[in-house]
Amino acid sequence: MSGTVSAKSLIGELKRKRPISPLAAKLAPKEMLVDVALLEREYFERRPHTADPNQLVSFGTSGHRGSPLDGTFTEAHILAITQAICDYRRSRGVDGLLYLGKDTHALSGPSQCTALEVLASNRVETILQKDDDVTPIPVISRAILMYNRVRKDHLADGIFVAGAEKNGI
Repeated sequence: MSGTVSAKSLIGELKRKRPISPLAAKLAPKEMLVDVALLEREYFERRPHTADPNQLVSFGTSGHRGSPLDGTFTEAHILAITQAICDYRRSRGVDGLLYLGKDTHALSGPSQCTALEVLASNRVETILQKDDDVTPIPVISRAILMYNRVRKDHLADGIFVAGAEKNGI
């Protein structure tokens, strides 16, 4: 049985490498909590300064990320990104369904609503999770793959809005 590792020894090894946080299983201290009302207010009211390159729409490997508190993730960003997606779809003849997902973080709901307004104004048929619920990224991916696997045209695609402190679309 050489080369096998017991679960008990594996757990012990993990504990030695990654100590458990002293905050585990406890309420977070007040100073660590995010002010959700402030995030939402800044998301809707703050306007990015186009002269500041840090506040422009910028895509990395995980999409556009930022925070409304520093002007890098605002309603203006979501409006621009979603309109660009609509323009791109139109330019490429993409006319299938669009699956729009979100996670559980504070700005996911407002960001999804903003994106949905743009998609609706561009007449993009959009599928959302029932009852305004969250949709994990793998569920969106699978829905797109399952929808597209029996089609050659009118293919579906999707957008996922993540509203963590460093928000993303």
